[in-house]
Amino acid sequence: MNKTVFRLAGAASVAALALAAISMNQNARLAVSILVGLPSFVLILISRRQLGKSFSVMPEARALVTTGPYSRIQHPMYVFLDLFLLALIIALDWPVLLLGWGILVVVQVLQAQREEKVLAAAFGADYVAYTNGTWL
Repeated sequence: MNKTVFRLAGAASVAALALAAISMNQNARLAVSILVGLPSFVLILISRRQLGKSFSVMPEARALVTTGPYSRIQHPMYVFLDLFLLALIIALDWPVLLLGWGILVVVQVLQAQREEKVLAAAFGADYVAYTNGTWL
């Protein structure tokens, strides 16, 4: 299956779970938020640190980072930011924000595609081998 379709379908599934979590009582919502949000926040920080000088706002091919969270997830900062934001939406009990979250996910998927084109052009076969070894 195309990774873009997989990413969007996964995001839709996670959003549906978040919507279900919002309907829980306050204590359960807070527990879910902490269990999802705290590890996600820590993993955002780890992912950012792992990128080091390769981090940029616009897609650039400074280095092919394939260790740490990047060894299994091509765009862990996006994934964990999305999970962290969902945890906040659940904690705040603001399901209307799921629409904004969904728009953000689409923007991130498009940005990921641009990044992947830049990396593929710069690193060729090494990048293809890397993507074949990642989950998403």
